[in-house]
Amino acid sequence: MNPPASVRYEGRQAPVAMVVKGYPRLSETFIAQEILALERAGLPIEIWSLRRPTDGAVHDLHRRIRAEIHYLPEYLYQAPIRVLKGLASAIRQPGFAAFRAQAWRDLRRDFSASRGRRIGQALVLARELDPAVRHLHAHFLHTPASVTRYAALLRGDAFTFSAHAKDIWTTPDWEKREKIAASRWGVTCTRTGLGELRRLSPEAGPARVDLVYHGLDLARFPPSPERLAARDGRDAGDPVRLVSVGRMVAKKGFDDLLAAFARLPADLHWHWTHVGGGELKAALRAQAETLGLMDRITWRGALPQGEVIEALRDADLFVLPCKEGDGGDRDGLPNVLMEAATQALAILSTRYAGVPEFIDDGREGVLVPPADPAALAEALATLARDPARRLSLGRAAEAKVRASFSFEAGIRDLADRFDRVARETVLRP
Repeated sequence: MNPPASVRYEGRQAPVAMVVKGYPRLSETFIAQEILALERAGLPIEIWSLRRPTDGAVHDLHRRIRAEIHYLPEYLYQAPIRVLKGLASAIRQPGFAAFRAQAWRDLRRDFSASRGRRIGQALVLARELDPAVRHLHAHFLHTPASVTRYAALLRGDAFTFSAHAKDIWTTPDWEKREKIAASRWGVTCTRTGLGELRRLSPEAGPARVDLVYHGLDLARFPPSPERLAARDGRDAGDPVRLVSVGRMVAKKGFDDLLAAFARLPADLHWHWTHVGGGELKAALRAQAETLGLMDRITWRGALPQGEVIEALRDADLFVLPCKEGDGGDRDGLPNVLMEAATQALAILSTRYAGVPEFIDDGREGVLVPPADPAALAEALATLARDPARRLSLGRAAEAKVRASFSFEAGIRDLADRFDRVARETVLRP
């Protein structure tokens, strides 16, 4: 059993409760990178996850994080005692009346099993958090922020958030607006996302939501390889090596990429490696089979960071044709683009979401319109046949990520924000 809060945190800052949807996740290394850096900056953290991990592997980043990890019941029927204890405790919480009113208001607008789970998870979180914890921070503005907001409301705690991509574009406007208003502050990682959140909360002022790029901890990446290979697609025995890293979901545009591959000239020799899992795995493989592409594709599945980097170092061109996905889902600024840039790898992507905030078309990479297989095929063929241009684009991308997208500035900003909340918050007796 943990000692009382007055003993655990005497003379030092109580931890921030970091609420995430799932932990650890291979596709969310940007969160792990941030948590590790904030720990190193002196911020104590507890991780509260709405789901248990489903990936078969973990990054080395996760192994270096010291934060305690707690799992809330993903489905309430799996832990009825925890939920009932949370409900009984809620009645004695200082914000119970406000919580009850907010939960009822939200249920009237969104009467769903998902909403009920969020409320139940918040009851458990509010009860099981150490009384010394006074600051809750949610990663993602949809489900994690709902649970975090309800729990903070019950306990009378500070609530802040980081918004990323899907959560911005798939959460109803009324819900985003109210969460922003209820928070101390929020950050997001692209200018397009920032514009959307500020549009919803003009009365809150620009200080309520601000831009903090994820950036990269460049120390995690080896120096870029010496890229002297001149593959130009003419040698069937040494084809141009294409690589993509990303979950097999609609917004990544891999269906467009397969359609583009089918349009490439017959005399152009290429091989594509895909890294990542996802719900469209069977559909994409079936599409590749129908198009007669399977002998030119290697499906590697989800990989730990070290093997992802090796795949990037071995490739000639990185391709990620982002577009709008199901229900308005979209990317922000995919970290994998910056990771590819650390290895001086030329990038082909789309003029969509936060991608142009990192890549100037024709300078650090090539951008085509989203959901346009014909334009994608033309760019693929051009870059495959021009190794000198690929080298130039890759070097420019590496220079930009190292000059402008290191994550140190963002971590300093976040550490200062968390420190201000800690100074403004009076510890419970």
